[in-house]
Amino acid sequence: MKIYTLKAKQNLPISVEDAWNFLSDPNNLKTITPDYMGFEILSGTDRGMYPGQIIQYIVTPVAGIKNKWVTEITHVRDKEYFVDEQRYGPYALWHHKHFIKEIPGGVEMEDIIDYKVPFGILGQLVHPILVKPKLKEIFQYREQKLIELFGEFESNINHQIVFA
Repeated sequence: MKIYTLKAKQNLPISVEDAWNFLSDPNNLKTITPDYMGFEILSGTDRGMYPGQIIQYIVTPVAGIKNKWVTEITHVRDKEYFVDEQRYGPYALWHHKHFIKEIPGGVEMEDIIDYKVPFGILGQLVHPILVKPKLKEIFQYREQKLIELFGEFESNINHQIVFA
C-alpha cells in the first residue's frame, strides 16, 4: 500500500484573519479550483467550519466523469489549522492538513496531503502519469488564483509544490 504526500507552501501579503476567513470557508473552494473540474458544492456549507462538519461536492477531474466527494472536517484550531478527510470519493485515502502561520509581511500557508490512489498496483502505475500531474496542476492554479485575489508576496522563497 503506497501512500503519497503532496506538500505546498505559499506566502501571501495578507493577515492571518483574512487568510483564515477565506481558506476556512468551503464556499471559496470553487474560486480556487480550475473551471474544468466542474466543482459544485452540494451541501454542508451553511455554517462556519467545525469538527464533524460533512461537506458534499461533485468534481469532474478526468474525461468529464462526475465524482461525488464527501469530506469531513476532523480538526479545527481557529486561525491556525484545519484538517479535512475524504469519507467518500475518488481516492482510497485523502487526509489534507491546512496550516496558516503569521510571517513578516503576511502569512505562510502550508498544505500537507497524504493520499492513496485506488485500484492497487494499477492505480500506482497510473499515479505518475495522471494523478500526480493533475494534482500539481490544480495546486498551481490555486496558487495563481490566490495571487490574483490577494497579491504576490515580495519574496516567495517558500513558494513550492513538492511530492514525496
